[in-house]
Amino acid sequence: MMNAREKLLEIVGTGNFSDDPTILNKYASDFSLLPPGAPSYVAKPKNAEEVGKIIRFANEHSIPVVPVSSDVHFNGATIPKQGGIVLDLTRMKKVLEIDEANRRARIEAGVMWQQLTEELAKKGMRMIMPLLPHANRSVLTDYLEREVPTNTVYDYGEPMQSMEVVWPNGEIFRMGSASVNGYPDSISKGANPSGPGLDFYRFVQGAQGTMGVVTWANLKIESIPKMDKVFLAPVDDLAYAQEFLYRILPRRIGQECLLLNNVDLAAIVAEKWPGDFETLRAALGPWTLILIVSGLLRRPEEKIAYEENFLNQVIRNEFRKMELQDNLPGVPGIGPRLLSVLRRPWPAEKTYWKNIWRGGSQSLFFIAKPSSAPLYVDTVKKMGAQYEYPISDIGIYIQPIEHNRACHMEFTFFYNPANSSEKARIADLYRNAALALLNQGALFTRPYGELSSMVYERASGYTMALKRLKKVFDPKNIMNPGNLCF
Repeated sequence: MMNAREKLLEIVGTGNFSDDPTILNKYASDFSLLPPGAPSYVAKPKNAEEVGKIIRFANEHSIPVVPVSSDVHFNGATIPKQGGIVLDLTRMKKVLEIDEANRRARIEAGVMWQQLTEELAKKGMRMIMPLLPHANRSVLTDYLEREVPTNTVYDYGEPMQSMEVVWPNGEIFRMGSASVNGYPDSISKGANPSGPGLDFYRFVQGAQGTMGVVTWANLKIESIPKMDKVFLAPVDDLAYAQEFLYRILPRRIGQECLLLNNVDLAAIVAEKWPGDFETLRAALGPWTLILIVSGLLRRPEEKIAYEENFLNQVIRNEFRKMELQDNLPGVPGIGPRLLSVLRRPWPAEKTYWKNIWRGGSQSLFFIAKPSSAPLYVDTVKKMGAQYEYPISDIGIYIQPIEHNRACHMEFTFFYNPANSSEKARIADLYRNAALALLNQGALFTRPYGELSSMVYERASGYTMALKRLKKVFDPKNIMNPGNLCF
């Protein structure tokens, strides 16, 4: 019988396999604070058939498999917790289809943000993307991990459609309208994500590779707007700003809409470090509301005029303290710069924006009621003071979801990764801030690392149901063990 090394070499070939400790060490850590963990092997399949063969062999011999789709990871989900095989999908990087008529793109798991953005732009199309994804990060990974788009319009809140997944027994499975005979050459275009039987796409979303390996997926795309108008509002009173968003966003006003505190906004738009960053941080107010009104293909001038007129009426009649303008005092040209930044991934040649200032960062994020945002901001600031972390150094990002039905809140703690005591302090702050927020009702829908145990121990019924499902699909627990509650 072949050993694992021989079998993996047979499946993927010499140039796509490694057990060299130097290579393995590259997969042992990421940008998170979680401890490193190296795999035993790395294999790079070229298609779903090779993925299936690797997983089938691993399942037969109870070898852990950790799927990885890019070189850029932030939350520890791709760090091998029990060794095993890293299934590196970066060879699978084809943009398989761009279907402008149905506003759909089908891409493989290894397609990166920069690649997809450039390919779509040639067709006059774009992705509705999260805030500044790294250019060299897998698009599919971000959407599987439910990263929140900066566009609040409900239509774009679920960008994933039908997909292909390899289950833990090596079986290749297609879901939704991609499951019909003859796909992709059939009449079906793969736009329906549901079924057969249940919403399998939700089953693999947020699962951190513990339920199967997605090899390709259909994603929603949108036309590049013909016209845009950027509105900026300095905000001192966060509760007041949230009331304003409650008033306008359910009326489908705007495309991108987000709130950034002065630290995060300065880090995003600063060009010369550290001078620009410090100057901007001092010049900006506590918060800035960014609202982009866009006209797509049909009557763009009229659409923008209608939305601008509505905004003016609301401000004049109900929110006189809200000042929407096309620039910010002391920060000339920031509006056009923001529009350009928010529509593109973070450039690959630049240090990622969260890591420029101190070298490292740890973000704590969750879903909340918009009206509760001020409470959670106060809680994190108090926790920061307890751990002697300057309140003025915390980055805060608030992203309305589905016309402000809810919001994504994200707190970033910046630190020097070469300072072990500082890293330990940030880890303690992160852990205890999460616990305090959890006790106040914050909803951690994407728990990574040690947050998983905090979340799942409070939801025993849900956890038991997940474990039963895991037992059905992955009875030997080979798929990325050590994550979630598995």
